[in-house]
Amino acid sequence: MAEMETDDRDRRSPRGQRTGGRRRRISRISAEKIDYIDYKDVKLLQSFIAENGKIMPRRLTGVTAQQQRKLVEAIKRARNIALLPFTKY
Repeated sequence: MAEMETDDRDRRSPRGQRTGGRRRRISRISAEKIDYIDYKDVKLLQSFIAENGKIMPRRLTGVTAQQQRKLVEAIKRARNIALLPFTKY
């Protein structure tokens, strides 16, 4: 074939640079400069829990790996002392 078909996923500008990339998510923890994730801060922890009660993955929330580990630990502690529910219903 003389003409190469362009793929929608690999759009390039005339200079060979990619266009239309996704922006990196900025987490609430980094934006608000929270240095300690407290298990008693229920309002913060609820923002990292999905509607069905599952802990949201870091690719959706934008937190770092260290923040995600501390977040999971805080959510589990809050659930064990009944500050957060294990499930929605």
